[in-house]
Amino acid sequence: MPREYQFDFELRHLVYFREVAKTLHFRRAAEALAVAQPALSRQIAQLEAALGVALFTRSRRKVELTPAGAALVARVEPLLHGLAAVPGELRALTEGQTGQVRVGFTGLAMATVLPGILREFHRSYPKIRLELNESPTSAQLAALAAGEIACGFFHPDATTPGLRTRELLREKNGVLLPADYPLAGAKELRLKDMAEVPWVLFPRTHNPGFYDRVLAAFSKAGIAPRIAEEVWPRANAVGLVRAGLGATFMCPSEAQPLPSGVTFRQLAGPAPESRLVLGWRAASDAKVAEENPALSSFLAVATGETARTETRPISAAPPVRA
Repeated sequence: MPREYQFDFELRHLVYFREVAKTLHFRRAAEALAVAQPALSRQIAQLEAALGVALFTRSRRKVELTPAGAALVARVEPLLHGLAAVPGELRALTEGQTGQVRVGFTGLAMATVLPGILREFHRSYPKIRLELNESPTSAQLAALAAGEIACGFFHPDATTPGLRTRELLREKNGVLLPADYPLAGAKELRLKDMAEVPWVLFPRTHNPGFYDRVLAAFSKAGIAPRIAEEVWPRANAVGLVRAGLGATFMCPSEAQPLPSGVTFRQLAGPAPESRLVLGWRAASDAKVAEENPALSSFLAVATGETARTETRPISAAPPVRA
């Protein structure tokens, strides 16, 4: 045992001391502790010898704390109170009632399913702390592999070895346009009608799968995209559309409410599809519950909550203007 943790007394000595300090009466303290009074007196004498100080002054009429005894009371009370709470805290940790979970997410997750999951989780598990970090799919996959996050809400390219996933959202994208664009009021909007429109996308390295689906949609429409900017995070793309720099893709689930100066339109014909999954490192449910009970609790709420969340594609609708 390291030298700083070596003591010449035991926990029971502190328990006995606290009771005598509380009652200032050896007989009543012995009765409360269910020990013989001579045995209690020996325990206090052993503690005083171990500490090298007198803790009580004794006379035939009364028992009083010495200054050293009063100082020890101030230290012993929070110590014993904390130790008394340990069994319950450990049970709560093991049962997934307390702890911490690091969660990655993308802008699409926060704009759709994640707020409902967070609301339900905080209601059910108020003592579990969530550490939320917005990051693109590529960064989340690296963080999951390194064990830096416990789970993530991201957009998959394909089956990812070593991960378990639950699909939360699959939607055909519409487009977000500046409200004053001529095409914003078109009766029907197709991607092929937007050959001259500049586009605000994101770097391919952040989500190659969706980026490639965007290019495939343009190819099917028979046009090449005019890419004006590639930015991240998602809010920056929306800001550039508001500034009139071009259009961007958006899921219908993201389109309410919209900031001023932009219009959301459904697309007829080819359009890229967004997919959102919840992913965590592959392990059986029992293994997850054993290794990280707090994560197990979060996954139970997230999969249950999203099962109740409407995520089917929205049918074609009139233009939505802010």
